[in-house]
Amino acid sequence: MAKRDYYDILGVGRDATEKEITSAYRKLAIKYHPDSHPDDQDATAKFKQAAEAYDILNDPEKRARYDQYGEAGLGGGGGFHSVDDIFDAFGDIFSGGIFGDLFGGGRGRRSRAGADVRADVELTLDEAAKGVTKKVSFRRRELCKTCDGSGAKPGADKEFCPICAGRGQVVQAAGILRVQTTCPECRGAGYKISEYCGDCRGEGVIARKITLPIPIPAGVDDGTRVRVKGEGEPSPDGGPPGACYCFVHLAAHPLFQREGPNLILQLPVSYCQAALGATLEVPTLDGADELVIPRGTQSGDVFRLRGRGITDVHSGVRGDLLVNTFIETPKKVNAEQDRLLRELAELEQVDVTPRRKSFLEKLRGYVKSLHDEASDGSSNEREHA
Repeated sequence: MAKRDYYDILGVGRDATEKEITSAYRKLAIKYHPDSHPDDQDATAKFKQAAEAYDILNDPEKRARYDQYGEAGLGGGGGFHSVDDIFDAFGDIFSGGIFGDLFGGGRGRRSRAGADVRADVELTLDEAAKGVTKKVSFRRRELCKTCDGSGAKPGADKEFCPICAGRGQVVQAAGILRVQTTCPECRGAGYKISEYCGDCRGEGVIARKITLPIPIPAGVDDGTRVRVKGEGEPSPDGGPPGACYCFVHLAAHPLFQREGPNLILQLPVSYCQAALGATLEVPTLDGADELVIPRGTQSGDVFRLRGRGITDVHSGVRGDLLVNTFIETPKKVNAEQDRLLRELAELEQVDVTPRRKSFLEKLRGYVKSLHDEASDGSSNEREHA
């Protein structure tokens, strides 16, 4: 077939994104896949042509040379000699998604990763704020040492599975397509065992309790997942092991509440401290710090100590400590305190605060209106009489 412009072959514009190019190639690869068109040389040629176009346009360097010089800028050579070359070049595309479901991963089985496992760890707020390495225990399945993961008793015979002929996969026809699935007889192993291992009962793996030191970064919050690569279960067919996901649980702190990277502290202050102002010592995760309480502080006022919170696990920026004050009223007072408070109460009857004066004025007005309404009612009753 005569070659055309690579953009025309994929049906995309010259400003197409990488995602658009990949999507266009997938559609053509499905349309002209050799498994869908056996013995159709024209479809195979179009399949190769689409792969060649994708090979050039998906590579930024090759695409730039092609855009500037055309095919001459590629130095010749190019293209794919066989369909198998395409599967080898783009194995990652043909191994997943619709390609893996319809065509069995590009005519070859791709090794699967092992299963992930879960672990849980409880941290104090101080540990979460500063980061810590904790020993965490969990259970995972490991390769049986007796049979080296084969599931067969040492010395037992293995023979190819007669159903899948050792491939571990069986192909079923679905219209013009062929659907490849795991062999139900050997469960994907590709062989059958005459006698199973007594330790793992043919599973090839044994569950064991594992204890690992897991580094927890500073700033994690309740529910955060820490991924430890390679500490999951082994792959059933030689692939990479899975991961261990460690879930963080934070214990309640006696003083602080957490709100993202910020900490909240409820600080009681006395009536005198709030009225006259004071310098108080407040706790932080780094030790004691001083906080100036200005005159006239009201219950519910919030003061901010910058940089005294928790480091954000993503940005690395440290939050603040928010001190929420509330006026603490004593439940018991001694004789001297009682005398002084009574003197203050007497003074307030003369020199009341503006807020209290406003309230008393409203109260007098309300009482007067009630009295006036009552007087009007009595007058009306006399007139009717």
